[in-house]
Amino acid sequence: MAATDRVGMAIKDRPEFKSKPKPLTMNAGDSVLDAVKAMSEKNYGSVIICDEAGKVTGVVTERDVMRKVVGAEKDAATLKLGDIMTADPRVAREDDDLADWLRIMSNERFRRLPVVDADGRIKVVFTQGDFVSYTWPDLLHQAKVLAQASVGRNYPIWMIGGGIMLYSLLMVIVVSSLS
Repeated sequence: MAATDRVGMAIKDRPEFKSKPKPLTMNAGDSVLDAVKAMSEKNYGSVIICDEAGKVTGVVTERDVMRKVVGAEKDAATLKLGDIMTADPRVAREDDDLADWLRIMSNERFRRLPVVDADGRIKVVFTQGDFVSYTWPDLLHQAKVLAQASVGRNYPIWMIGGGIMLYSLLMVIVVSSLS
């Protein structure tokens, strides 16, 4: 869907896009221990693994460290990020529709979404929490626009359905008044 045809909002148009701090990025060859120290220092829940060109190749989260390092009793000082990262993660473009990614993240059950520019370089990381701030008024407005478009196209169906409902309601009233 072209950006001009979109009913929703581009990721880059959300206030969070401009206000988010720069993501923590490292190389696949860096140690898990160095990543954990940097994540702790910045209070980040993940590190984005990038190649030399700045393109996303993987993601390592706190959960990965717990499961693949601590739980497996491995040495974080010698283990490399490339050994535990989720390789080739889903990556959004900054012009992508926000609501589309909200649905994808929910359906595929992942919490962090690297967002890249047109050249594929990391810009920000959106979390599910950022998407929760896609407020009810935004969602209700989008639902209203979609409903108006749908009703307009299906006017005869709405008339038939409405007529049947009105007839049924009148029959219930008439029958209950006779009792």
